[in-house]
Amino acid sequence: MPQVFPTKANLMSTKKSLELARLGYDLMDRKRNILVHEMMGLIDEAKSVQESIGTVYEKAFAALRKASLTLGDCSRFAEAIPVSDDLGIDYRSVMGVEIPTVEVDEQLTDVSSFGFFQTNSDFDEACALFSKVKILTARLAEIENSVCRLADAVKKTQKRSNALSNIMIPRFEVTVKYITDALEEKEREDFSRLKITKKNKDNQ
Repeated sequence: MPQVFPTKANLMSTKKSLELARLGYDLMDRKRNILVHEMMGLIDEAKSVQESIGTVYEKAFAALRKASLTLGDCSRFAEAIPVSDDLGIDYRSVMGVEIPTVEVDEQLTDVSSFGFFQTNSDFDEACALFSKVKILTARLAEIENSVCRLADAVKKTQKRSNALSNIMIPRFEVTVKYITDALEEKEREDFSRLKITKKNKDNQ
């Protein structure tokens, strides 16, 4: 039995709490659906990016092997390529969840770093392909991190939604019924008492 005194004030207060709990549940359910939709879209994109990375890596290593056959050890040319520091991270909000946006310079490696005359087209192609891999890897890292954050948010939202649906809302519903029944019973008793009082007066 609910530990609340059955008064009209408590009934109004409990009904308001029940209404807010139902509203909160609806909002949580919408939020969960939006987060799941966003997450599923990113998962599909991650699969596509992973396939692309595998394909580009394959082509890049094939080009590098061909370059090694004609140029020998290519590491001396690779050392001439400047270290990339063009990676930037920003954030965007999806239903209050901060997910990263990785920004990377999508320009391919400048072949002038190692010279045209000392290398060949195979080495140029390998550099271009590895630059593409860098861009795809940055995108994949962004997606995977976003999916992890969204999955965690979905889990928390589902937990709160379940608490409202299975605990809070039923508890408020029971309390409203208890107070309503108690007030109705009191009204019946008062009505019966008034009838008896009126009858006694009429008899007198």
